[in-house]
Amino acid sequence: MREPLEAIASKIMPGARLLRARELPGGVSARVVGLELELADGSARKIVVRQHGQADLARDPRIAAHEFQLLQWLRAAGAPAPEPYGYDESGETLPSPYVAIEYIEHEREYVPADSNEHARRMAEALAAIHRSDGGLEELAFLPRQDELVAERVAARPDRLDESLSEGRIRDALERAWPPARSNRTALLHGDFWPGNVLWNGGRLAAVIDWEDAALGDPLADLGNARLEMLWAYGEEAMEALTARYLTLAGGIDAGNLPVWDLYAALKPASRLSDWGLEPSVERAMREKHRRFADRALDKLR
Repeated sequence: MREPLEAIASKIMPGARLLRARELPGGVSARVVGLELELADGSARKIVVRQHGQADLARDPRIAAHEFQLLQWLRAAGAPAPEPYGYDESGETLPSPYVAIEYIEHEREYVPADSNEHARRMAEALAAIHRSDGGLEELAFLPRQDELVAERVAARPDRLDESLSEGRIRDALERAWPPARSNRTALLHGDFWPGNVLWNGGRLAAVIDWEDAALGDPLADLGNARLEMLWAYGEEAMEALTARYLTLAGGIDAGNLPVWDLYAALKPASRLSDWGLEPSVERAMREKHRRFADRALDKLR
């Protein structure tokens, strides 16, 4: 494996020498390798090579090129995203497409001193992403979130995960979908949760893992972030994130938020048991999910 990585290093940064390579954690949908390089001028540089898996390639055969273009767009718009260095979808160096990006220095086990303030700072980052206006027409290759949701809502499985109220959630979504459009289309991260936000020295260093990015209603990201914040830090943090986001996002109509909360609640159906959680953690998450879904269902009655 070292020889292909050396070729990538020299292609991305001519004259660079590969010092070390190591597998990085967190690559669920892709193989992620960190490279430490010595550049031609003697300085050091760390990069990340993301080699996309078959599921991502089936969804988007040009995912490496599109991820590279998206990161370029984000950087130009001033969003906190890693710098992209290059990509290759030829299969000549690695058997599947890859993108090479900046390695973000960060605290690996970041524990916020104040979870509510932490939630507000995450809300600030999410609002900034949604306000980014570098010309969304340049991102026409991204899927439309409303189409993705329509497909998932229509694909009702024969066996429902009633441990997460999937039947009631789907019934409500089928009645409510599609909601009336009231917000402008924005770039969505698609999986905005604490694990995809890196911190260093108490500051937000970057938002990573953009493979689920789409174009659509910003409330889609907010609903997902609300459930994730509830799971990670509790109800006060969830409400702190929501209030701060709505203050900063600029003219967002939150009337359809219960619909997007329910869609967020649908995502873990038939999957939560496969996440490898400690039993006590899973029980707590299920209880929080129940309260979250019940509240959204009540608002839609």
